[in-house]
Amino acid sequence: MIRTMENEFLRIGIADAGAELVSIYDKKNEREVIWQADPAYWKRHAPVLFPNVGRHYGDHYTVAGQTYPSRQHGFARDTEFACVQAAPDLVTHEMQSSEATKASYPFDFLLQITHILSGRELRVIWKVINQSETDMYFTIGGHPAFRVPVIEGTGFTDYSLTFEGQDSLRYVLLDQTSGTAIEGKECDLKLKDGTCPLDSHMFDHDALVFDGGQISRAGILLPDGSPYLELRCEGFPNFGIWSVPGAPFVCLEPWMGRCDNCGYTGSLEEKPGINALKQEEIFEKSYTIKIF
Repeated sequence: MIRTMENEFLRIGIADAGAELVSIYDKKNEREVIWQADPAYWKRHAPVLFPNVGRHYGDHYTVAGQTYPSRQHGFARDTEFACVQAAPDLVTHEMQSSEATKASYPFDFLLQITHILSGRELRVIWKVINQSETDMYFTIGGHPAFRVPVIEGTGFTDYSLTFEGQDSLRYVLLDQTSGTAIEGKECDLKLKDGTCPLDSHMFDHDALVFDGGQISRAGILLPDGSPYLELRCEGFPNFGIWSVPGAPFVCLEPWMGRCDNCGYTGSLEEKPGINALKQEEIFEKSYTIKIF
């Protein structure tokens, strides 16, 4: 089922499946902003990545001396959530751990996803509660895909990325065999006045992964240089930018933690950037999408 919020500026759709944002319709400009999941390129819109962002090296991990299988981006995106609150400007979904989730993730937890609409902004809030008797370890991230191009007669490379206040950025690439980060091999994203044009070959080697809290604001500019949208994510240590080469969308991805480094064999407890919660402790983080 799709839950809808609406005001004079935007109409928002959130699916019970995955608590996934599936639509931001901009009424003023009469256009859909969220990628509409054409499976010819990518079958998703804006999945929630939990309990892992990206892949564990070898598609398995060890915690408390036990080894578990894992899959890219975890299982939340493929889980039916319960809608526990629905109002004209707020929708909250939640999922509870189960015997099925424990087959690959041995913790009791409650994951709550809230979307709040205010003017031309949508705030996405994640809340994780550790209901286990032990410490709990996880990463969590957003993966919203935005339509580019959105103006008839324009192309992907007519648009630009913008990073307010940034002179330069450094990213790591992914090893395409394992889907994990190539440690120690950084590349420069060249910026001019905080912007760089989208390039048709930018994602030939998969996502660009930014560490060290470099990005707290990222946006997309229209061909005339005016703003299309902006994503704000204060205090996020990691950020991903991705598309399928040739596809008409780009993902701006705020992450709390990321994939393993290529060759990582340590435990989940020791993984760099892991989030840890003690029993009954609550994790909460949010990001905001603004449509211009």
